[in-house]
Formats: sequence, structure tokens, C-alpha cells
Amino acid sequence: MTEEELKPVIFRLLKGVAPDTEPETLKPDDNIRTTLEIDSFDYLQFIVALDEQFGMDTPEEDYGKIQTLHTLLAYLFQKAKKTV
Repeated sequence: MTEEELKPVIFRLLKGVAPDTEPETLKPDDNIRTTLEIDSFDYLQFIVALDEQFGMDTPEEDYGKIQTLHTLLAYLFQKAKKTV
């Protein structure tokens, strides 16, 4: 998948856990939780949704690596390379 193919999936998952947000407005370096005003429980649900969507397991120590759209995309690409 390309970045442009991943973004709509990410936005859909974010809307699923935080329906009152507008994930499409995220800029690459915006902190996802802060910008969308998502609490830690909703963010954890988002990570679980990512794991289910992409068939991966994000360890808790990696949560800090996926705080922005840019770092999340990089993380997903890194995980995809490890599974190939």
C-alpha cells in the first residue's frame, strides 16, 4: 500500500473510535491525540483497530513511535517490510 492508500484507512479507523473528530484535517506532524482531542482509551482502541486491520501486534513500548500521522505511516511501512 502507498501512503495515499493508507491515509483513508487510518482516517476511517480514527473516525470509528472518535466519531466527532475530523482526522482528514491532520497535518503530517500534528500529534494525533492532541489535535483530535482523543483520550488515551480511545487512542488505545485506535491502536487495536490498526492491529486488527493490518494483522499486526503493536507492543506498548512502540506507542510513542506513532504519535503523528507521519510517524504512524513510517511505522506501518516498517512493520510491512518485516512481514514480507
